[in-house]
Amino acid sequence: MQEVKHAILHKMHQVSNQKTTQSSVSLVECYVCGKGLQDGHRITAKTLPHGTVLFCDVHYSLQ
Repeated sequence: MQEVKHAILHKMHQVSNQKTTQSSVSLVECYVCGKGLQDGHRITAKTLPHGTVLFCDVHYSLQ
């Protein structure tokens, strides 16, 4: 029986200029009524002069 030998070589190097990514998470709910995806509503983001606001499918047409 022949003996089989395998070798795996991998060149490793350290990345010196790593970039940091920042993100944030918030609950997706309507700005007007507070209902969200968990309540079966569709949520749409709208950019207004004072910032981005989320509306449900009921209140989006009213804004």
